[in-house]
Amino acid sequence: MTIEELLQTPCWVVDFLPRQVPVDSAGQYFSVEKYYLEKEQMAAIKQKHIDLVLKLNCYCDIYLDDEAEKNPAPERIAREIAQRHLCIRTGDALIMSEPDEPCLAVFHPDETLLGLLRLLAAGEGLYVWQP
Repeated sequence: MTIEELLQTPCWVVDFLPRQVPVDSAGQYFSVEKYYLEKEQMAAIKQKHIDLVLKLNCYCDIYLDDEAEKNPAPERIAREIAQRHLCIRTGDALIMSEPDEPCLAVFHPDETLLGLLRLLAAGEGLYVWQP
């Protein structure tokens, strides 16, 4: 599947919250989100994303964007996740990372990948859920 086709499939989210916040929530979601979008907190979340992807790469091959290079160096993966919009391909799935977003979007994961992502995310203090 192409990236465009994968973007049309159901999406899962790897997030710092365990589920989507309801529109009528009594809490202060927007204030908390603003806090996490600040530079220092966002850097900590991005490091969790980097650690998750690098650990995932221990179990399966990954490709960045539509490049043919399989399993780029960990340093390159970390730099790319931290600095730019990135599409990470593994098997038939796509993981999207944005440098200024506190979550990862995962498209078309199979049950094996989803289970592995849940384990790795939990180890990083993150959650996997479907909107």
